[in-house]
Amino acid sequence: MKFDDKVPIYFQIKNYLYHQIVTGILQPGEKMPSVRQLAIDVTANVNTVQRALTEMLSEEIIVSQRGKGNFVTTDVDSIQQLRNQLVEEQLSLMYKELHALNLTDEEILSEMKSYMESRDEAHE
Repeated sequence: MKFDDKVPIYFQIKNYLYHQIVTGILQPGEKMPSVRQLAIDVTANVNTVQRALTEMLSEEIIVSQRGKGNFVTTDVDSIQQLRNQLVEEQLSLMYKELHALNLTDEEILSEMKSYMESRDEAHE
C-alpha cells in the first residue's frame, strides 16, 4: 500500500479496510486477517494497524471474538451507513475542488454528466 504523507497511516489503513468491507471483498461476518498479516499486507507497523483496528472496533464496523480474532460486523445497516459516509466524503471533496475552480453547481452537474457519458462510451 502506498501511503500519503499528509494523512496519518492508521487512518489510511482504516479507509483501506472500509473500502474492502463496503465493496464486499470482506463480507459481513467474515474473519479479518490477523494484525500481523494486515501489517505485512499494507507494509505498516503492527502498532499502527492495531490502532486502525481499535478505532474500527469502537465504531462497531468490526467485532472481536475472544480467542478467535476480529470479524466484519453482520449489521448490514452499519455497512450501508459506512458506504453512504464514504460516498458523501468523496462527493464533498470533489464538490469543494470544483467550486474552487469557480464552477457553478449547474456547471459541475453538466461536467459530471459529460464525464460519465464519455466513460460509458469508452467502455462499450
